[in-house]
Amino acid sequence: MGTRKARRSTSTPESIHQLKVSLRNVRPPVWRRLQVASDTSLGDLHVILQAAMGWEDYHLHLFSIGGETYADDRVEGGWDGPPHDEDLARMDQVTPVGARLRYEYDFGDRWEHDIVVEKVLPPEPTVTYPRCLAGRRACPPEDCGGPWGYANLLEAIADPKHPAHEELLEWVGAEFDPEALDTAAVNALLAHRSPRRT
Repeated sequence: MGTRKARRSTSTPESIHQLKVSLRNVRPPVWRRLQVASDTSLGDLHVILQAAMGWEDYHLHLFSIGGETYADDRVEGGWDGPPHDEDLARMDQVTPVGARLRYEYDFGDRWEHDIVVEKVLPPEPTVTYPRCLAGRRACPPEDCGGPWGYANLLEAIADPKHPAHEELLEWVGAEFDPEALDTAAVNALLAHRSPRRT
């Protein structure tokens, strides 16, 4: 499917949404704390989440907020009926402080993310948004079988005596470290793939 880029903007946002994004059903927890322009569309938030979490945008996705679903035009049905156009829904219109969103990526593996709007803040004049403030642990690899497949993968690569150790270690790559998160690298991806503001 390939990685898409969010639409570019050179305007300074009026406010910033601070989000806590947590991957469901994965232990130890995988999460990111992000700041995004409040006028970011859900379509652009999808691009931001892909970069921040470490996904590759190979699969379909959708959002669920307050009983409504939002997606792009490739998704014909959602949890609660036909989805709304994610490009027409802005964060400041659908997500007040304290709002909770669900973001699902890859309907086969079912990577579900809980997103909480922690704060709405004024922008800092010298900061480029979006940005990742903090987080923990690497994103699971694409197509590893969802949370349960990922748990099996972690068990196998950690145990040299596991019957699938060599096979899965070769598949995931010896450089994969489930505990690693480089926020500078995440922010470099966000700068490349997300809306650019001055």
